[in-house]
Amino acid sequence: MRSTTVPTRSAAALAVLAACAAVLGGGGPSGAVPTAATGAPQAVQQTQQTQQTQQQQAQSDTCDIYASVPPSSVDGPAVKAIKARRSLVIGVDQNSYRWGARNPNTGQIEGFDIDLARAIGTAIMGDPEKVVLKPVATADRVDAVQKNRVDLIVRTMTVNCKRMEDVAFSKPYFSITQRVLVPKTSPAKNLDEAIGGRNVCVAKGSTAADVFDPAKNGAKKDAGAHLTVVENQLDCLVLMQLGKVDATMTDDGLAAGQAAQDQTVRIVDGDVQPEVIGVAMLKGSTDLTARVNQVLADYHAGGEWGHSYDRWLKPYMLNDAEHYWPVPH
Repeated sequence: MRSTTVPTRSAAALAVLAACAAVLGGGGPSGAVPTAATGAPQAVQQTQQTQQTQQQQAQSDTCDIYASVPPSSVDGPAVKAIKARRSLVIGVDQNSYRWGARNPNTGQIEGFDIDLARAIGTAIMGDPEKVVLKPVATADRVDAVQKNRVDLIVRTMTVNCKRMEDVAFSKPYFSITQRVLVPKTSPAKNLDEAIGGRNVCVAKGSTAADVFDPAKNGAKKDAGAHLTVVENQLDCLVLMQLGKVDATMTDDGLAAGQAAQDQTVRIVDGDVQPEVIGVAMLKGSTDLTARVNQVLADYHAGGEWGHSYDRWLKPYMLNDAEHYWPVPH
């Protein structure tokens, strides 16, 4: 698997593709091919490192992604500190249509995750005016939490064992799989045809990137794909519109949103790597995690979760709302 990192700006201005083209580009470091005398030991060392990484990954993949602290409405030290500050800062997306995107008419960020973020914030703070939505790039989600730039991340963030070592997660609130988008002119009929030996775009730090990673024993590590890695998922759509990549891999919810946003692309048959999405926050903030879990339970039981799904996602997803509510198994 080869990869290229593309340093793109936020792709909010899709209409100005000509301007986007000026800042989209990529490349990787190049160098002389090592001689046999030096190449062989390096290859052995790299193989040993890869095997060690895969063993560590296998050991860390035995966690329970549904595990979290029990729901509670009690204010502990983390929640009290946030209330004393008089603002709860929630990291969100502003580029994912129907999940978290800025409405060009109102300037407001809206979508399924935004409804949830506002519900959590209002329930904890008691005042929607004390809830701050802060756009965060896909690759910056963990860093934003760990460096206290945000209190929560509500941004289609997949729960996995590695991330559970870095941040705390709520109970999952949405089930996903990875899907692939291609231009409608593409001859690809299914996922394997769309990615095999192709230039595939993924967001940095995303589950889609892990799918191709040999070090993480990714399900499609042997697909022979060349990866183009971007900061934000919507940048992949721009690159596909410009003909710079052949396909985009992302979760089915975001894929459905992009297909709805751009009628020139389609989702191919097939999926990979079923997972769940959760709300991320600082490890050790147990009382905040418990409060979020209580809001999630109430939000779902009261019907607001389903109503938000019907409003934002149902026209573009394949199933009714309850199909996507995570059930531990």
